[in-house]
Amino acid sequence: MRFEVLSKDDMNALSRELSRAGIMNRTKEEVSPEIAHYIVISGTYAELVEKAEGIEPLEESLEELRAAFDDIMANWEINQGKALEELFDESDLGKLLIVTSLIETGAVVEEDGRLVLMEKPLLDGLRVELRFPIEEVDEYLEELEERFETSMVTEFTLEKHYYVEVMEVDRELVEAALEIAEDYATEESIVEAMFDGIARSVLTDVILDLAEKHRRKNELIDALLEREPIVVEGKHERLNIYFDEEAIEDFLKELQTLGYLKVKGNRIWV
Repeated sequence: MRFEVLSKDDMNALSRELSRAGIMNRTKEEVSPEIAHYIVISGTYAELVEKAEGIEPLEESLEELRAAFDDIMANWEINQGKALEELFDESDLGKLLIVTSLIETGAVVEEDGRLVLMEKPLLDGLRVELRFPIEEVDEYLEELEERFETSMVTEFTLEKHYYVEVMEVDRELVEAALEIAEDYATEESIVEAMFDGIARSVLTDVILDLAEKHRRKNELIDALLEREPIVVEGKHERLNIYFDEEAIEDFLKELQTLGYLKVKGNRIWV
């Protein structure tokens, strides 16, 4: 299993913590692309509202824009200057869109590093550009293309990613690694690693149990394939573990490297 962290320092720190706990691990750095596709819709606020009926993601975005507009205008007087951070933070996309539109229409101008409100326009007349990840509006694409002038934007980002891979299948060591990683790794990678670690631990136990009865590798693999999927039942959840013959071949090599068994030719020793 592997954990993704956000920096090289975190990667090295997590690796050290795991090593101190006796958990075998290795660091890994990868440069990989992130590709995202967006559907872009533009028009005045009133135009978008008029045509948005039944398209849920668009209706929600327009409601958020109205709330953002009302919040900004409620505390901003004509000729009053404000710093950007007073108007919105980086996570508030709705307010960013409203302020951008106000600047484009001339209702807001920049003076001495501050934004000054010159007039209070109506929201309906503001021109806005909304974009949606294509997977969020996939079921509405045909309607969007019929009702609006749409375009698609693709963003390609080359990023470096940092990982710590844990080479353990013992359940206690897996759980210890998960606990240590909570202070360093991304939440998403911890969830994925949890299921990966549990599945590998369970699969290891089943293989070692079967290897006591089947001393030939081909017989062991056949017996394992007959049990697929291996099911782990929890109180409110279930984990189904699937695999194929080639994956098991590689997993046996991994278990041999970890010292759980020995494979030579078609023979297996536990």
